[in-house]
Amino acid sequence: MKVSTRRYVPRVLDRALVGAGLFLALLLLGVQVARAAEIIPSIGVARAIDSDDDEASISGGIAFRTPMLSIFKAEIGVQYRSEKRYDANLHIRQWPITGSLWLNPFSALYLGGGVGWYHTTYDYEDVTLLEDDTTQDFGVHLGGGLEVPFGPSIGLDLNGRYVFLEDVAQKLSTEEFNPDFWSTSLGLSFKF
Repeated sequence: MKVSTRRYVPRVLDRALVGAGLFLALLLLGVQVARAAEIIPSIGVARAIDSDDDEASISGGIAFRTPMLSIFKAEIGVQYRSEKRYDANLHIRQWPITGSLWLNPFSALYLGGGVGWYHTTYDYEDVTLLEDDTTQDFGVHLGGGLEVPFGPSIGLDLNGRYVFLEDVAQKLSTEEFNPDFWSTSLGLSFKF
């Protein structure tokens, strides 16, 4: 019985080409995944919505962002912000830890929202004779941003968001206050 090599050789070549194509695709995908994650240190301004003054405060943070699927990016971030209320008799310090999902339909523009855990310290001035409080609350944020690349591994990131939190009862007044705030930050995006 004679076996034809003409049929066998094309099948081997087809399989080799398909295997080489898959290997090349996975290699290129691996390079893209390896360079897809970003670390974004940032500085910005934040302002309380329901405040007795119009001052914005400086805030700072760091975020880790990575792509998911083709048009989404996931982000985990930590920030520090502070504000003063009631003629500076109450100093509020907050450390939000947030998770966001950003829709990234174009390479430079993203929008979306997420949730966060807000560790908040209410520091009352000594003259008030009130004890400080610390709370942990959950909140929701909506926002978006703009990414401007400077090269293959560094870029500029401009982000803005509005944060929704539950009203807070405090010791200086019988009324609750709205702790919602907006923040805008400018950061450097380091891709790796």
